[in-house]
Amino acid sequence: MEPVTPSLFEVAEGIRYRFFTRRNGVSEGEYSSLNCSIQAGDDPAKVRENMRRVALNLGCTVEKIFVLHQTHSSQVITVQSREPFEKTPYADALVTDCSNIYLGIKTADCAPVLFADVENRVVGAAHAGWRGAVGGILENTLSAMEEIGAKKENVLAMVGPCIAPQSYEVGQDMFDEFLKADVKAALFFTPAGKGKYRFDLPGYVLARLERAGIGAAEWVGKDTYSSEQDYFSYRRSSEKGEKCGRQLSVIGLLDESLF
Repeated sequence: MEPVTPSLFEVAEGIRYRFFTRRNGVSEGEYSSLNCSIQAGDDPAKVRENMRRVALNLGCTVEKIFVLHQTHSSQVITVQSREPFEKTPYADALVTDCSNIYLGIKTADCAPVLFADVENRVVGAAHAGWRGAVGGILENTLSAMEEIGAKKENVLAMVGPCIAPQSYEVGQDMFDEFLKADVKAALFFTPAGKGKYRFDLPGYVLARLERAGIGAAEWVGKDTYSSEQDYFSYRRSSEKGEKCGRQLSVIGLLDESLF
């Protein structure tokens, strides 16, 4: 499935993680091919098969992959059991200290962020679009991790494939709204003429993580908008008048007997 392997996690024992691309699934047309979101409008049977393939790659069953109805909020769910959700919750991040399950985030330009405190065996996953990032989803994820035993200074974070600044042109209205919430965000907007700006989403996410005081953070350097063969991009699809699938990013704790 050729998932992206982030370098920061390469020496992190006891976790398994993936930033999956859109390749090697069964969905067709605009959803081709590893679309992992039924809510995007794809054939549910094809999405189920795609998720089965994801689970096979991870070495688990589909029931062990926990996902959310994502709403660009600052809400975090703490997973305290290996039993599947009775009803998929509305939130934008997950944390757990349970092994042998995976936390999944679906994206198509927004930043998927995977967190790990390997020493204290706590992991997290967050969906960070600009609204979620400025609204505190990253800091809330870290707080939820600390509540179940993580230490912020031990946490490593990887920012997955997302829209890059050269592809993310925004208007004056977003610039103004952003700065009302976080004046320091001005550093991540580059004027592009005629009241337009280019926004550095991965840079802003990394800055928020650094400001929060974690151990280290890194972006994988993959632009979803310009890499059509590898990634879904909501902006690209919207410009073409097409529907858009979602790629999946996951992280989980391995059973201690496996490492």
